[in-house]
Amino acid sequence: MYTASWRDVVRPGLFGASPDPRDKPYRFVIRIALVVFRLLRFRFDVRGSEHVPAAGGAIICSNHVSFFDFTFLGLGALPQHRLVRFMAKAAVFDHWLAGPFMRAMKHIPVDRKAGSAAFEAAVRALKDGEVVGVFPEATISTSFTVKELKAGAARMAIDSGVPIIPAAVWGGHRVATKNHKVELRRGVPVTIVFGEPIIAEPGEQIPAVLARVRTAMETLLDEAQRSYPDQPAGDDDRWWQPAHLGGTAPTPSEAAAADSVRAAGRETRTTKRTLGRRISGLLRRR
Repeated sequence: MYTASWRDVVRPGLFGASPDPRDKPYRFVIRIALVVFRLLRFRFDVRGSEHVPAAGGAIICSNHVSFFDFTFLGLGALPQHRLVRFMAKAAVFDHWLAGPFMRAMKHIPVDRKAGSAAFEAAVRALKDGEVVGVFPEATISTSFTVKELKAGAARMAIDSGVPIIPAAVWGGHRVATKNHKVELRRGVPVTIVFGEPIIAEPGEQIPAVLARVRTAMETLLDEAQRSYPDQPAGDDDRWWQPAHLGGTAPTPSEAAAADSVRAAGRETRTTKRTLGRRISGLLRRR
């Protein structure tokens, strides 16, 4: 287990011998993250960092269980002195505080209504030798299992010719996740596991690559869950365990049904807003 120290926060060689000066904002944010990790005394178990290439493009594909997952994956890539450019919702880039930092760190905004722009930006970054981080489930999994994956990462790997590094994160959801209050508890173990690179074979189709990625992610997540050092403190604390391991988290089918209900509600609200704008526009024209 690794716990961030104050020495890590100020360590000169943290980002390698000659880091790119254009990445100063990103390096600053990482040092701030290390301060948070130190204050919360997260206990990290990072495995397989050697699978992240020290140079050249790559896609990190991970499951998604907590709001902190991107910081954990970034920490896992640091031993290779790589900075991960994450694909994130475009709305985050519009935030008055987060937006400037997201752009300065060269993360990639994803507008779900115009996804081709994000896809093209990610492929360009990969061809330029960047590591791009993707949560192919597109949102946090409330069942704490691997949801159905979007095809974008597989398409990106085929178009750019770079490997996919499957990954799993586990533990951060005990602090901050969807549908639960944030609990800034100290000393929580966090497991980050990177798997062996997956390289698309000549002529291999997107569904086949995606199936291999999903299998790898499920295997890594199962490893992280079963080797996790903590157990629920009692029946009231079993919410963070998946159902198949005796927890009280929703089953994958229950979580999918709840997601569908929420999505339908969002669509209804969007429809109402759109209709309201149209009516207002017609009234203004009179």
